[in-house]
Amino acid sequence: MDCPFPLRSAPQRLLQPAPWKDSCSVRSHHSEHSLSPEGWGHQHSRLEPLECQDLLVQNALFTGDLDMVQKYFTKSAAVNLIIETRGDVLRWTSSKRGLWSLSYEQELTTPLHITAGRGYADCLRLLLLRGAAVDFAPGGKTALHEACAAASTACVRLLLGSGADPEAVSEDGYRPLHLCKSSDSLECVQLLLQHGASVNSQTEEEKDTALHVASRHGLAEHVRLLLHQGAELEVKNKEGQTPLNAACAQHHQPQDMDRYYRVCQLLVESGASINAEDRDRQHPLHLACKNANAQIAELLLARGANVNVMNYGGNTALHNILQVAAYKLEHHPELVVRALLNHGAVRIWPGSLLKVLRCCHSCPRVIEALVNSYSHVRVSEDWEEAVPAEVVQKYPCFYQSLFSLGHRPRSLQHLARCTLRTLLEGRLLLVLSQLHLPSALHQFLLLGFEDVLY
Repeated sequence: MDCPFPLRSAPQRLLQPAPWKDSCSVRSHHSEHSLSPEGWGHQHSRLEPLECQDLLVQNALFTGDLDMVQKYFTKSAAVNLIIETRGDVLRWTSSKRGLWSLSYEQELTTPLHITAGRGYADCLRLLLLRGAAVDFAPGGKTALHEACAAASTACVRLLLGSGADPEAVSEDGYRPLHLCKSSDSLECVQLLLQHGASVNSQTEEEKDTALHVASRHGLAEHVRLLLHQGAELEVKNKEGQTPLNAACAQHHQPQDMDRYYRVCQLLVESGASINAEDRDRQHPLHLACKNANAQIAELLLARGANVNVMNYGGNTALHNILQVAAYKLEHHPELVVRALLNHGAVRIWPGSLLKVLRCCHSCPRVIEALVNSYSHVRVSEDWEEAVPAEVVQKYPCFYQSLFSLGHRPRSLQHLARCTLRTLLEGRLLLVLSQLHLPSALHQFLLLGFEDVLY
């Protein structure tokens, strides 16, 4: 064999692959692939895997230098090499003397993995033409796993066209479909499904389906495609989450709220259960409120989500949003609080409002919605002491109006609102939608924000 660079036999541990790798190895050794346009066949090497330590070869692969890759990997060169790379993660390892030290994780890879994971399609094509074993997985995953994780559509197409197994399971229990986690990977999902990937396969440990993965990452177009291909809506993962639960549970930034709303909208409109419980008896509404996503909360409430159901810890959705309001100011948690109250959430015991004020004073509109849901509240000097001076200075009109409630009654207008809301309890939104009230009055009855209390 013509090898223009230093090679040595791979360590003994590399020559004893796991059973699922054995099947790949046997197929590689005993089948011929016609990979070139001219149709010349190439039988894979029957020799043991070799480890490459030549830095020039590695540099050519990692930089995608096609000319140098052509130079090193001639028609007769060994292409199924093993390359040991150092990862970015530190871990504790023990030496023969029993001493523990921090060292970087060592990962095993191949030329095919390197080029596929970096989107070097031309180099990948060359290696495939030279007879690289398409499902070789010395590091526990195939080149197709790498290409999907990198959302490299061109590389995924090349590998699948060369016979890569779309259902190959990595050492961590993932199939390629489970690694399509970015918006750029939509076409990779299409190609995998076209080549026989199972839309409902689950990861071995987490028991996630591709729909769980897409929902958790807020990938609406992925969700749409997977649903069209028959993805099941009510499969539960190890945590007892359906894809809807997974979408609602995932922490996201304010700029991503619309993406997650679109995902939940697709799932709900396709028939996903809005009251599905996870292992902690968390419903989608509980989870959406933890993330202070008012759009999703409104969607679930409009579809009949149980606003007062408790999770395993005894919390309702209103408890959840009040617990996170101070940390989710940019998400506008007051919109969630108002939506819950307007859909019949059981109000906080008045004696606990002082505790809520201590936690949520940085979001005065949350306090406004809560206080306006009672005909009157007992405001004491403790309320003034519960709000830091700098917060009062930031919202002077609101907090002065709140503290003044300890010395004067609520306005007649507010009392009329409370009376009407009490009369229509449980059907407030239904009745108001049929009354055709002026917009200002409609908003007033639904606890519209005025940033002052009367």
